[in-house]
Amino acid sequence: MTDFTGRTILVTGASGGIGGATVRHLVEANATVLASGRNVEQLEKVAAETGATPLPFDLTSEDSIREAIEGRDIWGVVNSGGWGGEIATPQDSDIEVFDKVMVINARGSLLVTKYASREMIRQGLGGAIVNISSQASLVALVGHIAYGSSKAALDNITRVSALELGPFNIRVNSVNPTVIMTPMSAWYWGRPEIEGPYLEQMPLGRWATVDEIAAPVVFLLSDAASMISGVSLPIDGGFTAR
Repeated sequence: MTDFTGRTILVTGASGGIGGATVRHLVEANATVLASGRNVEQLEKVAAETGATPLPFDLTSEDSIREAIEGRDIWGVVNSGGWGGEIATPQDSDIEVFDKVMVINARGSLLVTKYASREMIRQGLGGAIVNISSQASLVALVGHIAYGSSKAALDNITRVSALELGPFNIRVNSVNPTVIMTPMSAWYWGRPEIEGPYLEQMPLGRWATVDEIAAPVVFLLSDAASMISGVSLPIDGGFTAR
């Protein structure tokens, strides 16, 4: 049920942690993977390690996205490309940062869905799309006015896309992960005054790993999830269940 032989899946943000792990899991499940991102050097490294095909494009550019996707026989998409922006309150928010977060996380994912879904419809084989959202779209997190807003927009893109693409047998879902402790996230989440109180509120009491996010993504793409569409799945150790 998780064999993707003969299916081409586009993964954006493939040079990042979740995106790279998803590429590896999909290749192991026999998918043909198009690994996308802006860092060509890192994409080529991922491709060399996994056998995926690098497909660099810029999520902020509709022309770049269209040129990369048009005419390709794509069956599935993982919208993993994103940017965290800043930690700021509403009263201190840098609106230029806010705009950039929205452009990359929401607008970029919508544009990928726009052009990929056209190719999926053209082939008439159905398909699946999974958007990498965040727990920050489900509950309010201090300092996450821009990031949380962008992911809330992405969740709505997920639901509307599921509604619109369902008649073509294309399923659309999102996963909403908690923090994955990487060097990039440790500058904030690794602070004792942030990490301790946060983990105390989480039933499982630990950070997630990239593989714990990639595995559910692969499940949602697979035929094992053939009746699941329009959901936002928390992968957060129970944090949003409070």
